[in-house]
Amino acid sequence: MSKAIRIHNSGGPEVLSWESVTVGDPGPGEVRLRNTAIGLNFIDVYHRIGLYSIGLPSGLGIEGAGVVEAVGAGVTEVAAGDRVAYAGMPLGAYAEERLFPADRLVRLPEAIDDRTAAAIMLKGMTARYLLRVCAPVRDGDIILVHAAAGGVGLIACQWARHLGATVIGTVGSDAKARLARDHGCDHVVLYAQEDFVARVREITNGRGVDIVYDSVGRNTFEGSLDCLRRRGTMVSFGNASGAVAPFEPSLLARKGSLFFTRPMLFDYIATRDELLETATDLFDAVAAGQVTVSVNQTYPLAEAADAHRDLEARRTAGSTVLVP
Repeated sequence: MSKAIRIHNSGGPEVLSWESVTVGDPGPGEVRLRNTAIGLNFIDVYHRIGLYSIGLPSGLGIEGAGVVEAVGAGVTEVAAGDRVAYAGMPLGAYAEERLFPADRLVRLPEAIDDRTAAAIMLKGMTARYLLRVCAPVRDGDIILVHAAAGGVGLIACQWARHLGATVIGTVGSDAKARLARDHGCDHVVLYAQEDFVARVREITNGRGVDIVYDSVGRNTFEGSLDCLRRRGTMVSFGNASGAVAPFEPSLLARKGSLFFTRPMLFDYIATRDELLETATDLFDAVAAGQVTVSVNQTYPLAEAADAHRDLEARRTAGSTVLVP
């Protein structure tokens, strides 16, 4: 019998339970997948604590890589034996084996190993839609990336630099500052020691940045707006410090006729064509060396609770992978 992490109640890392599960045979349009590596993401915490509502009991995790072991009726997208990766619903990546919709899988090129794939599918495709589609970076832009030493941040900073942007990143420690600089940040701001708004204004000679990519949420929201130039764009794509409080749209006018968006990856990979285009662009960037990925932490899947504790305490940097 296979094993998986399950949750029966919302709460802290202690609600993660390592249990025996029955996987069964794939139905029409499904595959049975043996996971070889699983990505850890902050959205997993949001699902665990109930910030994003899920039906309970439930599996957890939305990103992984593995091998197709069997296919159900009508499956043409992949075949048994294929190396594949995924990011998205349904929940349940924290598992040795699982069933998954075939049309949401992408085949892995030889140049991408399983752990790298598990580390980049969600974070890398997030960076791709942010920089290339949601608020496109253009040569000569100046951008601010919060949590620049996080999983999305390290990828986004490198990619934005390749696209011709000047990249300012915020981090929480000297070690993370070094990591951010090594991954594309032209300027690094230690938010615990410096006023990041004042520092950004200093770096930009008072002008402000063209785009802010903010995954921190409540603690940085208004400061992020204050970092923008007139008619700049604020992209709020995460809530690591808590959800942004409601605000009046007139705030955007008062701060310079700003643009604001709160996107989600899954609206940018909703169709299979969008998924394949996004994943292919990501794989090509990694294969070409435009983006390098740091899997800085690995944990046994059975010890996922420890991984969650370290993630929430900001003891991780870069990407973390759970290994079945």
